[in-house]
Amino acid sequence: MLAIISAVLFFIAFLINAADISTNDTFSSTNVMLIGLALLALHVAGIGAGWSARGRRR
Repeated sequence: MLAIISAVLFFIAFLINAADISTNDTFSSTNVMLIGLALLALHVAGIGAGWSARGRRR
């Protein structure tokens, strides 16, 4: 789930950068991209991955 959100944020950052949309300092394309990278790092670390298969074995 976090990987999908980060992909959407990367796309938004691309649109902001490609269209030269003037935004305030909080929503610049670099900041949106860094939030996307943080979410992608959390996904790779295993946070937000969903259900774990550990408890399902018998």
